[in-house]
Amino acid sequence: MAIQANFSFLIPSQSSLHSHSFQSVNPKIKFTDIQRRKSGFLSKASGEQGEDYLIDAPVQVGDGFSFSGGKFSDGPSRSDDWFKRGKYIKAHPVYGTGEKAKDPIFGLTMAGSSQSSTDVFRWFCVESGNAANPSVLLIHGFPSQAYSYRKVLDALSKDYHVIAFDWLGFGFSDKPQPKYGFDYNLDEYVSSLESLIDALGLDKVSIIVQGYFAPVVVIYASNHQEKLKDLILVNPPLTNAHVKLPSTISVFSNFLLGEIFSQDPLRACDKTLTSCGPYKMKEENMMVYRRPYLTSGSSGFALNALSRTMKKDLKGYVEKMRETLSGDSWKVRTTVCWGQRDRWLNYDGVEEYCKGSKHELVELPSAGHHVQEDCGEELGQIIAQAIRKRGLNISP
Repeated sequence: MAIQANFSFLIPSQSSLHSHSFQSVNPKIKFTDIQRRKSGFLSKASGEQGEDYLIDAPVQVGDGFSFSGGKFSDGPSRSDDWFKRGKYIKAHPVYGTGEKAKDPIFGLTMAGSSQSSTDVFRWFCVESGNAANPSVLLIHGFPSQAYSYRKVLDALSKDYHVIAFDWLGFGFSDKPQPKYGFDYNLDEYVSSLESLIDALGLDKVSIIVQGYFAPVVVIYASNHQEKLKDLILVNPPLTNAHVKLPSTISVFSNFLLGEIFSQDPLRACDKTLTSCGPYKMKEENMMVYRRPYLTSGSSGFALNALSRTMKKDLKGYVEKMRETLSGDSWKVRTTVCWGQRDRWLNYDGVEEYCKGSKHELVELPSAGHHVQEDCGEELGQIIAQAIRKRGLNISP
């Protein structure tokens, strides 16, 4: 039975309708305090002093730029439920001049939800399970959210301490504008992941990462092998044929057209999810993915910036990942899970690479690129089985 996190959530009052930025955590909390308390998160998702982030912002609120902006429905939504399960962790310093972020098209100052924290970035994390059990970190792919792991979270939380998070620029985490504290290059993502894992106080952890963020995680892991128990890669870009982004994503890297297309939730969410596998998600689930794009233009600009980076630097990172996983110095037990109905990454060459690198390969015939969406419960069982092979002790 999954242990649900009991987090408070405040319904916005009428007086707070024009305040829709993420609220920072208690400034008195130190990183050392977070590291010492592995049992749970310290920062709340709800706001302070009557100012709350509006998950479902009214049309007139918006952030001043989003082409879609505003409220989609009046009733409760899965976004609300998911947001209640999470808390914010502050990790990775903001590097910049402190200027207010401006949109890259018109140069207009963005509203609160598009501004970075002044000192340390805020990451949206969902925790489940007993903190005394072995820790498992679930890392979503590009472009996606931690929400994609909802089924895996519940499947693992009985026997493990499970944490899923939104990368910077995605979901409910901070979405800094490029050149205003975070430039969305892959080296930054490596160092920011290190900051987050340190802030979470995870000394030993099994890491599961899906899709195009796998090279980032492997580069981090290569420098911190002592922290990892297991590494499980889910449909990662492994071969030379995988270094070119599919047209569905690369379109966001185009000059001007990319900025415009990335503001369309149907292109940024629906098409990127449904074009890479056999997905038939319910509308209520799709709305969770759309929500960041509906309420803020910063989500689209983050997607645009990272798409440009991926298009330029993915090849070098994939090559480095392949060398790392095949090298004699790599000591972390590694498993590759592959959804064979992936329309973005071809299966050709994957089996041969895993055999040559002596990594276990698990095939999922009915899953696409985002395996956790198609076969969440099955993926949870595969993860648990892979971790149990090490004979880890599990607390009741």
